Amino acid sequence: MSSYLFSLGRFSFRHKWWVIGAWVAALAILAGLISGLQPKFSKDFDLPGTDGGVAMSQMQEYFPDLTKSQTEANTLVVIGTDKKNGPDDTLANHTDAINALVADLQNLPDVADKKAIVNPVIAAQAIPAIAPKVLGDHGRVGLISVHQSTSIMDLKPENKQALTDILAKHRGHGLQVEATMGVMQAQEQPGKAEMMGFAIAFVVMIIAFGAIVAAFIPLITGMVGVGLTMMLLMVSAKFVSVNQTATAIVTMLGIAVSIDYALFIVSRYRTERSRGGDPADAAGRAVGTAGSAVVFAGLTVIVAVAALMVIGIPLITQMGLGAAIAVAVAVLAGLTLIPALLGAVGRFAFTPKIPWIRHAEESATADTLGVRYGRTIVKRPIPFIVGGLLILSLAAIPMSRMELGMDTVSDDEVAAQTLLKQGFGEGTGADLFVVVHAGNGSVTAAADAAVKQIQGLADVAAPTTVRWIGNGTGPNPNEGANTALILVTPTSSASSPQTHDLVERIRATSPDIAKQNAEIHVGGQTAIMSDLTAKLDRALIPYLLVVVGLAFLIMIGVFRSVWVPLIGTLGFIFSVLATFGATVLFFQEGALGLIDHTKPILSFLPIFLIGVVFGLAMDYQVFLVTRMREEYIHGMSAKDAIIAGYRHGARVVTSAAIIMISVFSAFMLAPDTMAKMMGFAMAIAIFFDAFIIRMTVVPAAIALLGDRAWGLPSWLDKLVFNFDIEGEAVRNRGLEPAPA
Repeated sequence: MSSYLFSLGRFSFRHKWWVIGAWVAALAILAGLISGLQPKFSKDFDLPGTDGGVAMSQMQEYFPDLTKSQTEANTLVVIGTDKKNGPDDTLANHTDAINALVADLQNLPDVADKKAIVNPVIAAQAIPAIAPKVLGDHGRVGLISVHQSTSIMDLKPENKQALTDILAKHRGHGLQVEATMGVMQAQEQPGKAEMMGFAIAFVVMIIAFGAIVAAFIPLITGMVGVGLTMMLLMVSAKFVSVNQTATAIVTMLGIAVSIDYALFIVSRYRTERSRGGDPADAAGRAVGTAGSAVVFAGLTVIVAVAALMVIGIPLITQMGLGAAIAVAVAVLAGLTLIPALLGAVGRFAFTPKIPWIRHAEESATADTLGVRYGRTIVKRPIPFIVGGLLILSLAAIPMSRMELGMDTVSDDEVAAQTLLKQGFGEGTGADLFVVVHAGNGSVTAAADAAVKQIQGLADVAAPTTVRWIGNGTGPNPNEGANTALILVTPTSSASSPQTHDLVERIRATSPDIAKQNAEIHVGGQTAIMSDLTAKLDRALIPYLLVVVGLAFLIMIGVFRSVWVPLIGTLGFIFSVLATFGATVLFFQEGALGLIDHTKPILSFLPIFLIGVVFGLAMDYQVFLVTRMREEYIHGMSAKDAIIAGYRHGARVVTSAAIIMISVFSAFMLAPDTMAKMMGFAMAIAIFFDAFIIRMTVVPAAIALLGDRAWGLPSWLDKLVFNFDIEGEAVRNRGLEPAPA
């Protein structure tokens, strides 16, 4: 393979303008398609093949108007009296202020029915029966529902800003005014976190290369790679559903791997240029050697994230496929765009030099910090193995207290959620939609039976309010309807175990409902999230086995060893458990005040983190350890080869890890909870795995094994294909003396 990559790198270097033009043309074509198609990312969670998915499908078929209204912005404005005014102060004392608030809310754009936005105090007085639904905590908390015809998928930051301006205007003077759901969940436009990540990466690359121009090349590749990936996803969103949540993960991973892969190839090009010969041949050797490692590192990541499809959850599948596309584009850019850009800048690639930064590629005799660290590890490997694993084991302890859920409430909504809990209970806004469907005839008897059973269940907030509506035009009970919809409000929050249990208890009534020739299903976003969490729990172990198994086989071919892949895989298990523990400690338990409001760990975080981090961990395994193997097979002793690997790879791997950590950490600045938690988890995972496992424990274990680390049983050696990841076939291509 290295010979083909050598030819590709040399071709791209020599035909630089054609290659660069092809990448620019691809971007231009996709931009044109996006302009013409006007695709949009979705924001809803769909879970086909589950009970919640069936319920949502039936709602769409039999209750289309209600379903449509659920896809539009339904915001809850929560008002409450200031506690400083004492317990006797009720909202009735603030009627004029609330009326002014209602008037401003009615003037929001795209309000579906202005008359439906009413003062809860006045509404409760006019219709006493609805008082418990709009007034709580003895009249100290009230609800105002604002329904705007704007689709949730079309919400923009301006929609949220228009509402928050009104809330700020009427907040104070003894009145709390907050809001949740609806337009409050409009997401800010992406860009800030990405730019911060690029800026930090640029600084790190200047230090790594000691030159300005070379630092720009990985940056350009990262921008092009991520831009192309996002455009591909946007175009595909016109034809298939692509959830907006998936795009944050794709962007995060795309930036990191694009820059990292470019960093490895540019660093190797610098080494090859110092050996002499034609620059095009140097580019070919860089792609044939470091590029081979990039291909297999990328393949490992692609296998890990693409395997997420086996879970069968659309959102997770979209994340996995999007991430796989991002990595594939990053690999392709590294093999073609990087040598083309190096050809374009020519002899100016490593200029102007920064005089106070030491040369990035040290000489064969330089006693660098990396070399000294490697020499220390080789001399006494056992303390490093024990110490590294002990640190990770301690970090993993909080994992035993992990709580999974899908609490997507933003920090801006927490105050409103607190008021809701105070006035109406935690389950407000976490409604369950129970669909009872009779294939033939009336659903009345089945719906009445379902209502009676649900009213008797624990954790139902207000059993007396559990009623049903039919899908016909008549009032309840609707004798001619074949489908009924029951709205159930739980006592607990949407992500709590109690609500999950309530969902399952309602579904457990299915045998009794079947006696009435009907079926019962539980839907709504709360039930969908519950199903998502349960399905992810069941899929975690099978997915882990698939990913680790496939990647282990790939690494046997890459390293032509059993011990090295085994050590790398076991090390990954330690680092990922430590990552879970640290994420629980900071996000679920609020250690050190890193976040203002603690949350359960996102349900899909563990399984997605396993896929992505395993792939990235193998990146560093490939880039650092292949250089060690390369030196070993060229005659060095096992321990000297490890030190040589540090000499040539420690600085670039350290720089790559810092870039990864910086890019992921930058996403903690995002207001979106998912992006913030994912950013932290990915950053700490790279820190644990790159510096403790790959740079410390793995080399120490290899040193302990000595020559045994670099061998295969004879029977297995015959079965494993020689991938030549070290680029032996092109190691001296272009440097051979001319024939006499």
